[in-house]
Amino acid sequence: MSNSGNEESVNPVNEWNKKVIEEFRANDGVVGGAFTGAPVLLLHTTGAKSGRERINPMMYLEQDGRTFVFASKSGADTNPDWYHNLVAHPDVTAEIGPTTVSARAVSLEEPERDRVYAIQAGRYPGFAEYQAKTTRVIPVVELVMESS
Repeated sequence: MSNSGNEESVNPVNEWNKKVIEEFRANDGVVGGAFTGAPVLLLHTTGAKSGRERINPMMYLEQDGRTFVFASKSGADTNPDWYHNLVAHPDVTAEIGPTTVSARAVSLEEPERDRVYAIQAGRYPGFAEYQAKTTRVIPVVELVMESS
C-alpha cells in the first residue's frame, strides 16, 4: 500500500508530542511521564519551509526573570526542526502553564550560552548527557517575552 499525497504517514514523535500537548492543556501545563516534575512549555514556531504552525513540548529554564529553551534533540548530531524554524522565523508563541505569550527567540552566544546550559545540566543531568553524546554545541535560546 502507498499513501496518497493527501495522507501523512504516522510519525511516532508527532504522536508522542500530540499526547503531551493534550495532557499539558488538560492540566494547566503539568505533564507526567518523562516530564514529571519538570517545567514544560509548548513552543509554537512557523515552519521554515512550509510556513505552517508547529507546536513542540519542551523543558525550559526560568532564570533571573528570563526564559530559555534548549535545542538538545536528546544529543543527536543535528539540531531539532523547531530550532531551524525559529532561526528562520524568530517570532514565536509559548504556552507556559495556562498562559500564552508572544516572544522573540534569540540564540545565546558564548560565554552566556555555556553558563545557562550549565545551570540546566546541573538541575537536569540528562542535558549534560545530551551534550556529551554529540560534537555539536547544543543551542540555547532565550524567549524574550513581549511586554503586554
